[in-house]
Amino acid sequence: MIIATHSGKFHADDIWAVMVLDQLFPGCELVRTRDPERIAAADFAVDVGGVWEPKTGRFDHHQKGFAGARQSGVLYASAGLVWREHGARCVALLAQKHMNQALSDKDAQDIAYAIDSDVVQYLDMSDTGTARNAPGGYGLSAVVSGFNLTWLDEQYAGSMAVAEELRQRRFLRGMEFMADVLVNQVRYRVGSMLAASQVRQGRRLEGGRLLLLENAVLPWSSIVRKEMPSVLFVVSYSITENRYMLHTVPATAETFEARCDLPAAWAGLQGAELAAACGVADAVFCHNGRFIAAALSFDGAMQMARLALAEADAGKNAKGTDAAAPSSSVNAS
Repeated sequence: MIIATHSGKFHADDIWAVMVLDQLFPGCELVRTRDPERIAAADFAVDVGGVWEPKTGRFDHHQKGFAGARQSGVLYASAGLVWREHGARCVALLAQKHMNQALSDKDAQDIAYAIDSDVVQYLDMSDTGTARNAPGGYGLSAVVSGFNLTWLDEQYAGSMAVAEELRQRRFLRGMEFMADVLVNQVRYRVGSMLAASQVRQGRRLEGGRLLLLENAVLPWSSIVRKEMPSVLFVVSYSITENRYMLHTVPATAETFEARCDLPAAWAGLQGAELAAACGVADAVFCHNGRFIAAALSFDGAMQMARLALAEADAGKNAKGTDAAAPSSSVNAS
C-alpha cells in the first residue's frame, strides 16, 4: 500500500496522520510528492489532494469549502481526520501489541477520544493557526517542526534531490518520535483503565478520609479526585522502594493544590529530623512541597496519616472558633 503526503517542509499533523496509518498498515510505502497523478494512485492521501473522503483514504483539509470540525468547534487538520477514522482501531492494536490487552470497542473508542482531546486536537489547532505552540517553543508541534531541514542543511545538500532524500529521512524520524508519543499515551490510558477497579476497591479507613492501596504505582489520582470527595490522604506500599507512602489528594487536575497538605513542621525533613518532628520512629522523609511522605512500616505510615488528619481537624476547629468568637468592645463610662 502507498501513503502519499506533500513534499517539502512537513508539520506535526501530517507526521501524526502518516504514523497512525503506518501503525495499522505496516510496510506501506511513503511517497512525499505534489504530483496529482501519484497522489491519485496512492491508497492514502494525507494533507494533500484536496479531498476528504475516508472511505477512499483521502484525508485533506486544504480544499475550498472544507468545514470539518469536532463538536467542540475545533477544526480538523490531517492528524484529526485520520485519527477520527482510525484512532480507535489503532488504540486497540497498540494495546494488544504492547500490553497484551484486548480492549472492547467502547474502551478503545473512549481512549481514542481522550487522546484526541489531550494530543491530536492541538496538532490540528497548531496547523490551522487557531493555537500557538507552548511557551518556549516546546509544544509537540514545535518539537516535530524541529526535525525539518534548516537553511544550512539545504545549502549543504546542494541539490533538490539530495535535500528531499534527507527530508524523507527526517520525516521518518519524526514518525518514530510520534509513534513513541502515541504508544506511551495508549500504555498510560490502558493502565489507568485497568487500575480503576483496584483503586475503587481500596480500603477506606479513618471514617473514609484515608484510602489504603496495596501498590504505590497504581494511577489513583483521577479516580480519587472525581469519585471520593471525602478522601484526604492515600497510603500505599512501594514495592520497588520497600516502604509505605503517604500522599495528599490533588484538589484539581490543573494545579498542585491539595485537598489537605501534610503538616508544615514536616516540610523538607528526612530521617532522624523528621522522626523527631512527627514522633514516628521510622519516618523517612517528607517532601518540601508537603504532598508526599514515607515511612518504613505500615504502622509508621498510618501514624503519620492520623497526625496529618488530626492537624487538619485542629485547623478546621480553629477557623470555626475564630468565626464564632464575638467581637469585643470597650464601653467608656
